[in-house]
Amino acid sequence: MRSLCRPISLYLKQQGSPVLFLLRFVLRFIVVAIWVILGLCCVVLVFPFAGKRVRARMNRYWSRALMAFCGVAMKVQGQPVQRGPVMWVVNHVSWVDIFVLNSVRPTAFVAKADIRRWPLLGWLVAGAGTVFIERGRRHAVSKVGKQLETRFEAGEAVGLFPEGTTSPGFDVQPFHSSLFEAAIHAGVDIQPVALRFFHRGQRSDYLSFVGDQSLMQNLWRLLGTSGACVELDFLAVMPGDHCREEGRAKAASHAHRAIRHAVVKR
Repeated sequence: MRSLCRPISLYLKQQGSPVLFLLRFVLRFIVVAIWVILGLCCVVLVFPFAGKRVRARMNRYWSRALMAFCGVAMKVQGQPVQRGPVMWVVNHVSWVDIFVLNSVRPTAFVAKADIRRWPLLGWLVAGAGTVFIERGRRHAVSKVGKQLETRFEAGEAVGLFPEGTTSPGFDVQPFHSSLFEAAIHAGVDIQPVALRFFHRGQRSDYLSFVGDQSLMQNLWRLLGTSGACVELDFLAVMPGDHCREEGRAKAASHAHRAIRHAVVKR
């Protein structure tokens, strides 16, 4: 409790008007909580009986509404692949990454198994088709790779955060290339995606979910503030045939350079 109170008092001072900050947080938290519960009800009661297209539309609409309720504006640049199988390779900054990308196209993400244990949000991302990986366990990559190939065969988009962790968002950490193998083996195109986070018109790490910060602390910052924005920059597609010729190490290196250039230049 003490660890939560300290950041709360600090952010109230930073926001200028403590009353307005607190009011925004309370109202948004109530709306977001209701929306998340409704989303869970849809996953449990509707998804098992709905067709693939219906689930995709619901996922996209729900994600867009969630970001709006959280006060996160989105700006899409470039040409996202909207049809057929594709692997979106993305730099990782916050838990909102999953939902801003789902707002563009419903995407099956590869995520750490820890996220499954998050209250409410963990159940939601699991119900939406997230593929979880137990890092550090033998055969984990092979098992996930087989699941990804199944998604590609179904014509789905798969989202990969190859840094393996979040960053403040001003640079891109080295990529782990192992999960690139699923796309390369399936001959699927790879599209790098750069996420740039802004707060009140300036590049900022305000929304980044890093270090020892808890989910509740991050929600406190996000739901109480104004002027949050994420730019999604969809970069040039890396054709599957070319990636197969290069191999996963070179494909990962190419994607890293492209994303880093787009992230750092701004």
